[in-house]
Parts: sequence; structure tokens; C-alpha cells
Amino acid sequence: MTDLKDLLPIAQAAVDLASRFIKEHPVERVVSKGDRDMASDVDVKVERAVRDFLQTETPHMAFLGEEDGGDGSSELSWVLDPIDGTANFVRGIPLCAVSLAVLHHGRPALGVIELPFLQGIQYHAVEGHGAFRDGAAISASTTKSLPDAIVAVGDYAVGVDAAAKNRRRLALTTLLADRVQRVRMFGTAAIDLAWAAEGRIDACVSLSNKPWDVAAGVIISREAGADVVGLAGEEHHADSEATIAVTPTLRSSLFELIESAIKDADSGEWVAEE
Repeated sequence: MTDLKDLLPIAQAAVDLASRFIKEHPVERVVSKGDRDMASDVDVKVERAVRDFLQTETPHMAFLGEEDGGDGSSELSWVLDPIDGTANFVRGIPLCAVSLAVLHHGRPALGVIELPFLQGIQYHAVEGHGAFRDGAAISASTTKSLPDAIVAVGDYAVGVDAAAKNRRRLALTTLLADRVQRVRMFGTAAIDLAWAAEGRIDACVSLSNKPWDVAAGVIISREAGADVVGLAGEEHHADSEATIAVTPTLRSSLFELIESAIKDADSGEWVAEE
């Protein structure tokens, strides 16, 4: 098997290529991918440029991208979100990221996340070797109580069954707002997970799990010492219903809130205020 550490400079070069392209090319066209979901021409161009680069550098590896699809089930696969946070990007909001990971038999084993419009900050991790921001080691926070915690929540659902899915999200947001220091929604799972890894926030909760959105952030958060789990508290994997990263000292109390919110939403006890 290829040594994962040998793939890191290739991944970093690919992400740098994508980041430069994003900063140098304005959006010319936005296309709908469904109900309130979109992609820009820059998303597509970046994905194809990165795919071509990686196929040249690592022809033995499969590739899965958000825009053009591909194969993420091989022994070693690249998985890319060319612009995580497209809605932010097309509006000129600087919270977006390039997210690139290597999956080993479907499990994130290497990740690189770069924030093009936030000084080009880059996060990376290789399984078993720690997590880093611009070469300096990072670690999850040590916050011990929810009233002192900042928690990021993932975007509300769009598309099919959005209203039903959002009952859980809204119930959770309501409980968090009453119990944590602050709730934040950055609009990009990659930033949520990277900032949980760095300790800028204490937890992030996304009630979804798409490999291009989360794979790089999962390995970075895990290597930084966060607990990265699914909705039932299981170790996060490809089939998990949610993606949750939390500093270990808050895991128990955060899951009490999550379980309570889901119970209320699913039982119909929670109703959004008119």
C-alpha cells in the first residue's frame, strides 16, 4: 500500500492549486442542483483541474468529487469538495474551503483543508501523526461545561423532505441556544470540523454525512483529539446519520441535548413558533 505520508505533499499541492484558482477566477455562472442547492462554474472548473492533477500524480488511485461524482469505494480514493460553502462563495462571504481527503477502504486517513479567503490558512492530518494548522500542531479544546461552549451547527436541510429534516435541526438549535454560550452556523462543514480540531469552537453538529463535505475534517478533528461520532455516538463512518465532533469533556452533556432534541422533534412534542 502507498505510504499515506507520501501522499500529503501531493494533497497539499492539489489544494493550493484549487485555492489559487478560486481566488483568481470570478463566478460567471451559477446553476441549480435542486431545491435551494447550487454550484458555480468555479466549483466545476476547480474539481476538474484537481482531478486531472491527481490522476497524473497518482494514477493508481480512484477519485470522487462532489460535482462530477466518481468512485470512493476503492482501497485508496481521493474525495474532494472543490468549494465547501458555495452559497457563501457566490455571495462574497469569505467562509468557504477546499476540502480534500484520502479514503482508505472508505475511512478517512488523510485530510487537507484550505481557507482561500482567510489568509490561505491550511489544516492537515495523516492518520496516526496528529493534526496541524500551517505546520503547527493543533488540538481540540478543553472546555468542560456547556455554558462555556461555542457549538457550530450544520446548515438546515434543503431539497426533498427538508421540512421534516429541519424539525430535528430546529429543535436542536433551540435547546443549544438555551444552554451553551453561543451557537454558530458558518455554512461549511469543513470549517466547522477544522475549527473544532483547533479549539476555536468546542463542538460541531451536522445532521448529515456526505463524504466530500466531511472526510477531510473528520480525520483532522480526530487527530486533534476530538471525539468524531455519529448520531448514536458510534465512531463516525461512511454510513453514519450525522457528523459530530466534540471535545471529549463535553461529549456526555452534548449528547443529552442531541438525544432530547431528536426525541422531541420525532414525537411531535416540539413545534416551531409561528
